[in-house]
Amino acid sequence: MPTVTHDDAPLLADLMPWSVAPVRVGRGWPTGPDAGCLKARWDALMKAEGPDREALLEPSRSRTLYSAVGQLPGRTGGTEKLVRASGPCPEPVRVLYAPFDEQWLIPDHRLIDSARPELWRVADAQQTFVVETPGKLIATSLLPLLRPGRVRPLYRRPGGNEPNLAPGLSDHLASRLGLTPDPADLLAWTLATARPDLTVPLTADAGLWSRGVELGHRLLWLMRRDGDRPKLPGGRRPYVRAPLPGRPLTLLYDAEEETLHLDEGRVSPVPPAAWEYEVDGVRVLEQWFAARTAETAEPGTLAAVRPPTWPQTWTSELLELITVLALLAELRPQQEELTFTAPITATELHRAGVLPVPDAARRPASVLDHHEEGPEGQFALI
Repeated sequence: MPTVTHDDAPLLADLMPWSVAPVRVGRGWPTGPDAGCLKARWDALMKAEGPDREALLEPSRSRTLYSAVGQLPGRTGGTEKLVRASGPCPEPVRVLYAPFDEQWLIPDHRLIDSARPELWRVADAQQTFVVETPGKLIATSLLPLLRPGRVRPLYRRPGGNEPNLAPGLSDHLASRLGLTPDPADLLAWTLATARPDLTVPLTADAGLWSRGVELGHRLLWLMRRDGDRPKLPGGRRPYVRAPLPGRPLTLLYDAEEETLHLDEGRVSPVPPAAWEYEVDGVRVLEQWFAARTAETAEPGTLAAVRPPTWPQTWTSELLELITVLALLAELRPQQEELTFTAPITATELHRAGVLPVPDAARRPASVLDHHEEGPEGQFALI
């Protein structure tokens, strides 16, 4: 973490005041790393009737076959009760299921215990979600399912409108820095400097600010994985050196050879920093692999519908994940070298009237610009 010379840094919760609890699906089978299997699970649910359909759903206190809920904002799923539902599966959407683990979700409100519609309303190509995980912030362009931390969207409205920042913060920083930071710059600075206690040291040193923002934009690009694919320096990139088996069951790492073993399959080079990369004490690569191979579903359940063999797309995702983790680890020393001068403290922000933020800034904006279908095909009145 960055070196800090003061103890009055403002809280992230004050700098990005609107936050939402994470989506809670409530059952495992509507999510998974393979979109085709999600469609097969839905088809199996639609073919079942009566008690069989109820058992496959895995009902909860929030969702049963008789729950009446509206569409998810921006989606086109049905709104009739699941007991009478039929038809094809809503097209699965990409989500961030776990740290750096992109999976799929069936976007149907009837399957999700707590869908957080306010997040769906602002989820678009311009949005970035900041997710609080223990000791680390993660940024993603995908709808996050990570628990238990709060989710802080960068923008309060679709289309990259109305930044989720403390009113007056940008103007105050501009007056102290002699430049006007845009919302993405503020997000980049936050990713580069946030402490484990979720305070964010600010500075009036324009040179330090520029270095932190540049570093943060690199972090943001790697976390979002948008645009060009990341590559390791010096032309090094992980390759499949020995073909992966149809369904690998074990994952081992050889540090001397920088090789990842998936049963008899081999991937290298895998830098030690990529293998050791952890979030909340859990190795990301091990967690990613377990999500695709662990035999935890009971036979006869929808979660037991899985790919018969290891898909090629998973191999491509694994190679990219190794690269991303290695590059993120390389940035840690630069983060630790940031020594803060000319601090802008929480006390200063209070004196300037930036803090405390108004209550309205902690609530979602009204973003309805179209009808949202409510239960049983009626229009929602919000």
